[in-house]
Amino acid sequence: MNMEELDFSKVVSEDLIELELQATTKIEAIEELTNLLFVNGCISDEEGFIKDVMYREGEGVTGLEKGVAIPHGKSDYVLKTSIAVGRTQEYLEWESMDGNPINIIILFAVKNADSTTTHIKLIQRVAVLLSDERVVEQFQTLQTKKSFLHLLSQNH
Repeated sequence: MNMEELDFSKVVSEDLIELELQATTKIEAIEELTNLLFVNGCISDEEGFIKDVMYREGEGVTGLEKGVAIPHGKSDYVLKTSIAVGRTQEYLEWESMDGNPINIIILFAVKNADSTTTHIKLIQRVAVLLSDERVVEQFQTLQTKKSFLHLLSQNH
């Protein structure tokens, strides 16, 4: 299966994007995005999933560069492997590769059973996308969920 055939619409939708997160801390951002996953039927238990995400946070830095973080939870509470995307009004303190705070959070929710499949390839593709500075700059300025979704789904 080649990368072009991967279907982003299976893991992320406009319902899972929030461009005006109210969070002022890392945990609040994770809670808000987790709630999006919950109300959209992607996870079964918010508290349990958050614990798994925070456990993973303890294992390594999820803040990339230029204001983007990619926390993820591989969890039994995930019903459907999904990606929730948020942008906060304020920059948040977050351990990041460039030492700077972040304001774009891409939260990966991965079913334990899916951890070796297509979904991981999708996640890797998002990571590749985020290594492109122009893409990250666009994420900072996009005004609509639709344009966010479009950018995420681009083939590079």
